[in-house]
Amino acid sequence: MYDRKDALYRRAKEEGYRSRAAYKLAELQRRLRLMRRGDAVVDLGAWPGGWLQVAAAQVGAAGRVLGIDVVAIEPLPDAHVVVLQADVTDPALPARACELLGRPADVVLSDMAPKLSGVAPRDAARSEELLEAAHRFAIATLRPGGTLVLKSFGGPESEAIRTALRPSFGRVKFVGVEATRKGSSELYLVATGYRP
Repeated sequence: MYDRKDALYRRAKEEGYRSRAAYKLAELQRRLRLMRRGDAVVDLGAWPGGWLQVAAAQVGAAGRVLGIDVVAIEPLPDAHVVVLQADVTDPALPARACELLGRPADVVLSDMAPKLSGVAPRDAARSEELLEAAHRFAIATLRPGGTLVLKSFGGPESEAIRTALRPSFGRVKFVGVEATRKGSSELYLVATGYRP
């Protein structure tokens, strides 16, 4: 049974994280070293800001973090974190993002997920649209050698995006995280070594 306020939710509240999702990115960071001090990072689908908090701590004051979501995000107290209310499908967004970062991104993170309608084909199509939008955004903003992390839910759309990423990245793999809710098919597609 789905429990929104599970142990990780309560732990996140106690530790000052805006969401339990912070532990997913923290785990990916521990295992894969996605971000380094001084990096420029973009977080797509950043509301409410749990991933922003983790990214900000990893890149430090010398880095830059940009959070983007269609929902307004309450700003973080860190001066090196900027939030922007925008739609990832906006063709002007990549240029705006690089302007706000002051340079191309080292890492693009996407924890975006569609609002589920319960109609499987519609939800799968919307999930695929978000994966493709994040892919287009990353291609337009990443520096050579950069990293892209995409949330996916398995199925043909996830395989399609993995195939689409392979020509542009040195390595592309699916990674599961322990912080994912029990019963979820959620996986992260991690693409490293971007080749423009």
